Amino acid sequence: MNHTSVKFAIAAVIIAATAVFLKAHSRAEYFPPRQALESFPAQIQDWSGTDVALSKDTLDVLGPGDFLVRVYRNSNKEVPYIDLFIAYFPSQRAGDTIHSPKNCLPGAGWSPVQSSRITLSIPGHKPFNANRYVIAKGESRQLVLYWYWAHDRGVASEYWAKYYLVADSIKMSRSDGALVRLTTPIGSDENAEAAQERLMPFVAEVVPKLNDYIPR
Repeated sequence: MNHTSVKFAIAAVIIAATAVFLKAHSRAEYFPPRQALESFPAQIQDWSGTDVALSKDTLDVLGPGDFLVRVYRNSNKEVPYIDLFIAYFPSQRAGDTIHSPKNCLPGAGWSPVQSSRITLSIPGHKPFNANRYVIAKGESRQLVLYWYWAHDRGVASEYWAKYYLVADSIKMSRSDGALVRLTTPIGSDENAEAAQERLMPFVAEVVPKLNDYIPR
């Protein structure tokens, strides 16, 4: 069995065990108060956002939750847009767990050409890891950053997200959690590093606002 097969087998076991545990865990679940994602600020510094509706087919795949897709454009029209996607699941006990974005890329026509993890150091928050992808479709390239977020904690690994899902369900009687993803085109005059540097001030504005919509 090769390394990829081993990782796949381990992931399958973790996901199956998580689903079995959450379904078997009978203690009443706690749902803390929160604001709906539609009220997430549409104006962030020099960025103005426009909501994008998700199709019924996409919503059916995602399952029960609260979702935000918003495209932010800078007042300087030469700066590429930023696409913000937040998917919040109030409960994951019924098997409606968070889908990894990398599984959606091939179906959308995008192919990952680079992948790594970076550490996000946001003022006032403990540093956490995020996934960093460069994706391509034809001549177009985009930079993608995403992470899993629950209870003021960010993680890049979906396996750690599953672990914390079980741990928090035991300790807090909560199985809520979210995925946060930011995407921006890589301009013809910049590389992925420059696009990331351009994106980071926006990320630093988004993270402190998450706890109002994804409870601590």
